[in-house]
Amino acid sequence: MTGGYVIFAGLEQIIQYINNLHFDEDDINYLRNLNKFSEEFLTYLKDFKFTGDIWSVPEGTVVFPNEPLITVRAPIIEAQLIETMLLTSINHQSLIATKASRIVLASHGRPVMEFGARRAHNVDSSIFGSRAAIIGGVAGTSCVYTAKEYSVPALGTMAHSFVQSFDSEYEAFKAYAEIYPSDTTLLIDTYDTLDSGIINAVKVFNEVIVPKGFRPKAVRLDSGDLAYLSKKVREILDEEGFPDCRIIASNSLDEYIITALLNEGAKIDSFGVGENLITAKSDPVFGGVYKLVAMQEEEKISPKIKVSDNPSKIITPGYKKLYRFYDKKTNKALADLLALHDEVIPENEYLIFDAENPWKKKLLENYYVKELQTEIFKGGKQIYELPTLKEIAEYAAKELDTFWEEVKRIQNPHKYYVDLSEKLWELKNHMLDK
Repeated sequence: MTGGYVIFAGLEQIIQYINNLHFDEDDINYLRNLNKFSEEFLTYLKDFKFTGDIWSVPEGTVVFPNEPLITVRAPIIEAQLIETMLLTSINHQSLIATKASRIVLASHGRPVMEFGARRAHNVDSSIFGSRAAIIGGVAGTSCVYTAKEYSVPALGTMAHSFVQSFDSEYEAFKAYAEIYPSDTTLLIDTYDTLDSGIINAVKVFNEVIVPKGFRPKAVRLDSGDLAYLSKKVREILDEEGFPDCRIIASNSLDEYIITALLNEGAKIDSFGVGENLITAKSDPVFGGVYKLVAMQEEEKISPKIKVSDNPSKIITPGYKKLYRFYDKKTNKALADLLALHDEVIPENEYLIFDAENPWKKKLLENYYVKELQTEIFKGGKQIYELPTLKEIAEYAAKELDTFWEEVKRIQNPHKYYVDLSEKLWELKNHMLDK
């Protein structure tokens, strides 16, 4: 995916799936009728229950390529049965959360609303996509179901059809303002933004909103040259005594368009982003994979490796742990480290090196280390307490603050290093040599 980082999301749905995974009679009969499975296997499925251990980075964690986000230790049949759901949840929601984060960063503190429900690929994509967008930092969603289920703000404005359903734009604005005087946001581009929309909006502000003792909240632009129109609308609102009335912009926005608009001096206070967010249009696929890296018999763990002519598809073998080094003075992340599960990370200094270019080395000092994964399931039982969506979003925002701006840059981000310990690097190369 384009960009320097990823916001991990989708863990809650994986936990719910594993807790409820079972095969009823209908499922068993369907599988039997395929004539591909033995009765022994079908009998096994009747009493199936996940019994393994799972570790995961928490939702909202900032992660990077080649890092183990979820580690599953279980009988191989159990591990394989959860593969597709695990990948579906992580790949979709991490994709949308990351896209949302990039759009929010591009907005430079201006609130972003997720407006993508009608452009999502299906209902679940809308619901879980808007959930992921909240993790990525948007202020709220137009998907009311998501807002209800996860206790987050439901946000939106009037529709063009509402304006069109009246005999005139003025009558539509007036009716809306009389119903919602304390929360009036008017969509001003249905006919003509400057010669009609903003004029009728100001008229209704003066005739309805102000006499009732309120102030208008905002006007929304959904078409045309948003930079030019926002500047002209801002001038009119200020001249008419409404400098506190915000301007919301929508219309196929993304992080690149928002950056361009702000560079042009657009007078936009908030953004509604739909299709390009909910489908992650610029990068519609997140390439998370699920690979076997070790087999365990009793106490012996044997590393496994997948080799490919494509170097990027070669898997780092072994039962591993993921660590992050932080600078004690700045609390900024320095680098991530993949190490074998039984390695001890020293507290005083550590020499890291680039796994692809091992001559590139750096001695880390005055740091503290954090293990990124936490245990979710132990012996098939959930031992992890799920945070609320609001708590996940707050955690994601704090996580992002631990990274330098160069890593979060929209274009040409600085490469953040994910290194291998010397023992793990030697194991990988030894297995490749074999």
